[in-house]
Amino acid sequence: MAKRDYYEVLGVDKGADAQALKKAYRKLAMKYHPDRNPDDKEAEAKFKEINEAYEVLSDETKRANYDQFGHEGVNGGFGGQGGFGGFGGGAGGFEDIFGDIFGDMFGGGFGGGSRPRRRGPERGADIKQSVTITFEEAAFGVNKSVKINRTEECSECHGSGAKPGTSKKTCPTCNGSGEVRTAQRTPFGNIMSSRVCSTCNGEGEVFESPCEKCHGSGKIRKTKTIEVDIPAGIDDGQIIKLSGQGDLGTKGGPRGDLYIVVNVKSHPLFTRDGFDVYFELPITFVQATLGDEIEVPTLDGKVMYTVPAGTQTGTVFRLREKGISKMRGNSRGDQYVKVTVEVPKKLNDKQKDLLKQFAESCGDEVHEKKKTFGQKIEDFFKGK
Repeated sequence: MAKRDYYEVLGVDKGADAQALKKAYRKLAMKYHPDRNPDDKEAEAKFKEINEAYEVLSDETKRANYDQFGHEGVNGGFGGQGGFGGFGGGAGGFEDIFGDIFGDMFGGGFGGGSRPRRRGPERGADIKQSVTITFEEAAFGVNKSVKINRTEECSECHGSGAKPGTSKKTCPTCNGSGEVRTAQRTPFGNIMSSRVCSTCNGEGEVFESPCEKCHGSGKIRKTKTIEVDIPAGIDDGQIIKLSGQGDLGTKGGPRGDLYIVVNVKSHPLFTRDGFDVYFELPITFVQATLGDEIEVPTLDGKVMYTVPAGTQTGTVFRLREKGISKMRGNSRGDQYVKVTVEVPKKLNDKQKDLLKQFAESCGDEVHEKKKTFGQKIEDFFKGK
């Protein structure tokens, strides 16, 4: 079967320049690439055809022979430059464009395509540390010294990673390029692939002698004390962020951040809801009945409060601005006091008689405790 005209294969005019040829080839190669058309024999044949056409037309010498002698001019019949034995076009020719296409499709190097990126400055890791404070410290704020374990610049090599008195040298594995390239022959030519050099991690240089203290990392881990201002009103489980107090960055990158998780101890008397404080106040039966001025504990100390006569158990009264300081603003929450009337459990006979007299004076009937079921059975057998 006769070969088609190469210009017709690529869909360009005979006067097309190198840029037009490249553009046409890229479009067709992307369309008919075997990896995009698996098990499609027709696409595979077209892919080979457009590769052959571009391999010839992208080379000035081969193109001139083709324009003058046709297909015979590039197949050795008229002093041509050799047949289509592979994709070995001139510098900047087929391999470069095919590598670009491979990079577009798969993100890798193919015949001079994309190069792996070397590592640039990297931000250090974040650190999380917890601190425990009291209920009162959470209410009013406190400064705490917190110990953390983080990376610091090595004092021996000052962060260079090299043993003092030595320097870096070109990586023998990648010869300073920071990448290792390998070639693999395929039906479509030599496929070039690149990967970051594992010896120098893409740096292109290695230490003659790494620092013995940090083993070449340039960093060591140390315990450091950080002063943390914990704001008034903070609640249990809240987190304080300290920017730039985390691990050291790499290659001049910034430090990570430090996150302080605040744990607040419970209080023996108070509970908290938002910025309000709750307290349960026990009073006697007499105090509830007659009223009294009593001491009420608060976060600021004891205050006097008058309980009105006839106060019932469960009554709640409020002490304004006696709660938790609010984190935004100068105000505070309130303290709510719930009254619990304690009923005496053990009374002597005189006290019982007095209470009976009090009840009778109020018109209430006082009945003795009813017999239990067991007592009733016992009395039945005794004939009572």
